[in-house]
Amino acid sequence: MSILKLKPSCKDYLWGGHRLVDEYGKEYDGDILAETWELSCHPDGPSFVENGTYAGKTLLEYIEGEGREVLGNNCKRFKDFPILIKFIDARDNLSIQVHPDNAYALKNEGQYGKTEMWYVMDAEPGSFLYYGFKEEISEEEFAKRIEEDKLLEVLNAAPVKKGDVFFIKSGTIHAIGKGILIAEIQQNSNVTYRVYDYGRVGKDGKKRELHVDKAIAVTNRTPVISDDSASPHVADCDYFTVDKIDIDGSTTNSPEGIASDDSFVSILIMDGKGSISCDGEKLSFKKGESFFISAGSGKYVIEGECHALVTTVRAKENPLRFGIDIGGTATKIGIVDENDSIVASKKIETKSERKAEEVIESIANAALELLEENNLQLDRFVGAGVGVPGTVDRKNGVVKYSNNIKWTDVKLAKLLEKYLPIPIEAANDADCAALGEALAGAGKNYKNSVLITLGTGVGGGVIINGGLFSGSLSGGTEIGHMVISKDGEHCTCGRKGCLETYASATALVREAKKATGTEMLPEDIFAKASGGDDKLKEVVDSYIRNLGEGIVNVVNIFRPEAVIIGGGISAQGEALLTPVRDIVAKECFGSEYSEVPELITAKLGNDAGMIGAAGLVK
Repeated sequence: MSILKLKPSCKDYLWGGHRLVDEYGKEYDGDILAETWELSCHPDGPSFVENGTYAGKTLLEYIEGEGREVLGNNCKRFKDFPILIKFIDARDNLSIQVHPDNAYALKNEGQYGKTEMWYVMDAEPGSFLYYGFKEEISEEEFAKRIEEDKLLEVLNAAPVKKGDVFFIKSGTIHAIGKGILIAEIQQNSNVTYRVYDYGRVGKDGKKRELHVDKAIAVTNRTPVISDDSASPHVADCDYFTVDKIDIDGSTTNSPEGIASDDSFVSILIMDGKGSISCDGEKLSFKKGESFFISAGSGKYVIEGECHALVTTVRAKENPLRFGIDIGGTATKIGIVDENDSIVASKKIETKSERKAEEVIESIANAALELLEENNLQLDRFVGAGVGVPGTVDRKNGVVKYSNNIKWTDVKLAKLLEKYLPIPIEAANDADCAALGEALAGAGKNYKNSVLITLGTGVGGGVIINGGLFSGSLSGGTEIGHMVISKDGEHCTCGRKGCLETYASATALVREAKKATGTEMLPEDIFAKASGGDDKLKEVVDSYIRNLGEGIVNVVNIFRPEAVIIGGGISAQGEALLTPVRDIVAKECFGSEYSEVPELITAKLGNDAGMIGAAGLVK
C-alpha cells in the first residue's frame, strides 16, 4: 500500500468557524471547527488512515508498522515525524503569538520550536493578518506595549487575498485575522507563546494564559524582510518544501511526480476532484482531502481538476553531526561536517567512576557548550554518533558491557536523546576508528580495509564495500581476541593466547622487561633493538612475528585491499611495516597466485574515533 487517504483530528478553538464542515465536508458534530490536523503524528492530534490494511490506525501506527523507511532518507535526521499540516478557519481573530526557535524550545519546553507557512485559501473582503512589526522596536517598548494593551499599534497588518503565501520563521510575531481560511504547513510542534488575546475567556470562563516573558525572550523585533529564496517553490526550508499544482481537467495536464527514496509526499487538496494513481493503486479525491504517499513508491499521477499543495522533505543544507569518542580517561567530542572534517572539538574527563547517567549528562552538556562556543544551533545537526569501548548493541543503542568504563546494559542512545533530541547511533570505539580512517584517513581510497590498533590492547574494525561491518550480533569486531597461540599467555578476556597478549604495546613492554629487567617505552625498545641490543632485537622480532601472524589471519578471512595499522606503535613506521609486509607476502593463503593487501599506517590519530562516530549517522 503506497497511497494513504487520511482523516484528520478536529479542534474546536473558540475563534473557529464552521466552513471546514460546510464547504470542505469534514465529519464533525460540534458548532465550532477551528482546525483540522490533516497530516499529523503529534500526540495532541494525530491523523488516521482511512484505507487499506491500516484503516482506523493512526499515521504513526502505520509508520511504526511499516518502518521509518516510508518517510524517506531525508527524514532520518529527525527523531520524530518532521511536519504537521492543517486547515485553519478563522471566524474571529486569533491571538497575537510567537513561536520559539529550536534552541530555546528544546531548552525550555523539551521539544522543537516552530517555523511554519500559510497559504491563504480564501479571505473575506478587507481581511488582514498580523505579520511582524511595522518598524524595529526595543525590548523595553515591546514589554510596555504588551502591559498597556497597545501592541497592535506597532504590528504590521498585512491585507490578504486568496493565493497569498506567508513564511513565518520562528521568532516572528504573527496572528491570523478573522474571515481567513488557511492551509498551514509547520514543524511538528505545538509550542506557542501568546502575548495578546483581545481579553477573551476560554471554556472555563477565565482569560487564556499569556506567555509574556518567554515571548519577549524569543521575538525578533524587526520588520520581516520578504524574499523569493524559495522560488520556484511556494515555500522551502530545512523542515519542508511546498509546491502548488493547478490542473484544469484536460487530458494533457495531468501532473506527474516521484515519491523517491528520499522523501514521502503529502498531497493536500484545496479544491477540485479527481484521482491519484501510484504503484498500481488509484484513489479518488475531492476538495478538502489529504493523502500520504510513502517514500520509494515511485511515479504518481494526479488526474482531474484541482488546486493542491504538495509537500516533501529535502536534504538538509550544510548538515553537521556530533562525533563522540568515549574513553576510560577522556571523552572527545567533535562537530563534523558533510566532508568528514572536524569543525570544532573539545575534550573532557570521562570520570567513569560516576553513574552512567551522570557521565552521559556531562557529555551532552559539553556538546551543547561546544555549540554555544561556536555559535551553532542544534537544528544544524542531523544526528550524533558515539563510540564506546566494549560490546555495543548498535540496533538499540545499548552498551551491553564495557570493562573500561564499567558499564553494563546502559541505554546510551535513549539517555543521550534526553539532552540531544536528535537521532543517536552508537558502536564499538575501534569500529568507529576504522570507519573514520575509511572516510577521511588512510583508508579513504579503498572500499575494503581493516584497521588494527596497537595500544594498551589490540582493537580494530572491518570496512566492507565502504561500510562498517558489524555482523548480526551485538559487539564490535574483536580482532585482538583471535587466538594465535593455543594455551598461550592469559588474556584479560579470560582466554589464553589472544593476539592482544602478544601484539599490544602492553605485551611489548612486558616482554622487554622480562628480557632486560627494565621497563621501557615502546619507542625506546624499537630504537635500542635497531641500535644493536640483541636481547631487545629478539623481543621486537618476536613481537613482529606475532603481529604478522594475526594480520595474516585477518587477510585470509576478509581479503581487504588494505590493512591499516594504528595506535601508538604505528609511529614506528617502516621499522614495523617492512618486516610485517614480508610475513604477509609469504604466509597469506595463495599469496603466490593472488594479490596481498597494502599495509599502511593510520593518518587521523585521535580524530579517527570522532570522525568515524559521526559517520555512523547517515
